[in-house]
This record gives sequence, structure tokens and C-alpha cells, in this order.
Amino acid sequence: MNRLLSNDLPRSRVLACVLIALLLGLAFAPFLFPGVKALNVAAKVLVFVVLVASFDLLLGYTGIVSFAHTMFFGIGAYGVAIASTRMGPGWDALAVGIGGALALSFVLSLAIGLFSLRVRAIFFAMITLAVASAFQTLASQLSGFTGGEDGLTFKMPELISPSFEFADEPFLGASLDGRLLCYYALFVLAVVLVLALLRIVNSPFGRVLQAIRENEFRAEAIGYRVVVYRTTAAVLSALFATLAGAMLAIWLRYNGPDTSLSFEIMVDILLIVVIGGMGTIYGAAIGATLFVVAQSYLQDLLRLAHESVAALPWLAALFTPDRWLLWLGLLFVLSVYHFPTGIVGRLRARAAARH
Repeated sequence: MNRLLSNDLPRSRVLACVLIALLLGLAFAPFLFPGVKALNVAAKVLVFVVLVASFDLLLGYTGIVSFAHTMFFGIGAYGVAIASTRMGPGWDALAVGIGGALALSFVLSLAIGLFSLRVRAIFFAMITLAVASAFQTLASQLSGFTGGEDGLTFKMPELISPSFEFADEPFLGASLDGRLLCYYALFVLAVVLVLALLRIVNSPFGRVLQAIRENEFRAEAIGYRVVVYRTTAAVLSALFATLAGAMLAIWLRYNGPDTSLSFEIMVDILLIVVIGGMGTIYGAAIGATLFVVAQSYLQDLLRLAHESVAALPWLAALFTPDRWLLWLGLLFVLSVYHFPTGIVGRLRARAAARH
């Protein structure tokens, strides 16, 4: 287990229990929480775990603030969408789409890294924001290629399509069909990608990235080429984000500008990193789960609360489902107040204090 986790153990019993519960919950989600919405939420959690962990490689481990992460996320989604639309529902279309998206993300991230990482942090952040905005506008206007604002709807190979059934009767409330196979393919891929990110951040390369984050000038002084390391981190982060985008498109069988390129997604990523804890891959997993579940079910909880206090108009108005963003913001403020270093950072600090 120590080798599998790249010597990055949770270092907290509570954190270890939370991570095990999270892993088991996602592994058995189709059977523990039957229903279309629950399965969609679990799949979205898998996508956001990979996406946020890839961004944390930039922000948490290297200290790079980039607003172009959703651009690479969108490239992965559009790669699958365009290839599947043009070539039809086949494994070859998936391979071409993902391969082409990875190649484009590699070129763009390398160009942005080489030309922009030499400038100061705030200017680099502004450059990435401009590039991401331009790419979103381009995707919206090239309607003949990307579907424009309407996006692209496409089909997946039959094996991972809802129409494919390999058993007539449901098992533990879950339909045994291609949708289930698709979910478990995403689950395995997400676990592999997270383990790969753990290996990267705990390798000698990852240690250098952390040294650059702490003191860039000192890292340069002892012989490390900071621009090369920062550019490599930017490229790796972009490639993982591209794979997360491909996962989203495969699951939804649809992609559009608002689905994968919206700036709101970038804001969500930043919130999740802060909630889970910067500089911790485990924080990405916990933060993504909490945020996506809250985002998906907070309105339902508020609706129940609204109905239960309907006799008190002033209290019912406070719990109206339309105010779910207010409550989500309040939950975020409380989480930052009680977990200033993120959930993972707080749990590890408590464990260290006890010992």
C-alpha cells in the first residue's frame, strides 16, 4: 500500500477512514445509491477529482496560478465530441479524439509555458485568462465544427451505451447495462490517474516543484532550471485536465461551451482546492466529493426544509431552494474558517499534534 500510494500515506486515522469510505462509496455507488441522478453525481465526482487534482499540481505543488485549466478540460471534451460526431460511435473515434486532444493540449500548454512562465505570477494569470476566454469564444463561433452554443450530441460505442444490456433483471436496484460499464471504466481510469499524480508529486521531480513553490530564487541558485520545471508541470497538468474532459464527454455523450469551457467551472475548481487543501492530492478527492454532492443535493435539502417550516413565512423564505447559492457560499465560508489549511491539512495537523 505504501508503494502504491508513492509513500504519501494519509498520516491521519480520520483522513484514512474518510478516504477509504470515499473509495468504497464511489466503487459501489451504482448499488448503494440507485437512480439516474445519483449515478450522474458519482460520475461527476470522478471527473472533478481528476480535474482538481491536475490543477493542484499547478497551484498547490508549483505555486502557479492559471485560469486556462478549463480550456484544456474543454479540449478533451471537444476532442471526443468532434471525433465521435465525424467518425461515428466507435472505439477508433474515441482513440482519435483523445489522442488529438492530448496533442493539441501539449502544444498549447508548452507554448503558454515557454512564452508566459517567465513573467510574474499575476501577469501569467492574466495571460492564461485571456487565452481561455479567446478559446471559449472560438468554440462558440465555429458552429460548423463545434456545434456553436448548441454543442454536439453524439453516440458512444454500443458496449458503454445505455441501450446495451447484459442482464435482464436489475441487481441490487442497478440496471446491468452499458451505462454501468461506462461508470466503472471511468472509476478505474480516475483511480489510475490519481495514483499517477501521487507518483509525480512524490517523485524527485515533485520535490523540485515544491522547492520552486517555496523559494524560486533559491531553487534557481542551486542549479535547477525553474522555467523548465514549471513548463513541464504546466504540460502535465494540462494533459491530465484533458483526460478529465474526455471522461466528462464520454459520460454525458454531449459537449458544449457551457459544459466544459465555462469560467464558472474554473471558480468551482478554485473553491474545491481551497476546501480540500492545496498541495494535497487527497484534498482534491475530498473537496470534489463534498462540493459536487452539495451542489447537486443542496436544493433538494432546502426544498424539504422549506416545506417543513411553511407555517413560518420568514423562515420559509430563508430556506427557499432559489437561495441555494447563498447557502453554498455560507458553507464555503464556514469550511475556510474551520479548515484554513483545507480539510486534509487540518486533519494531518491534528494527527501530528497528538504524536
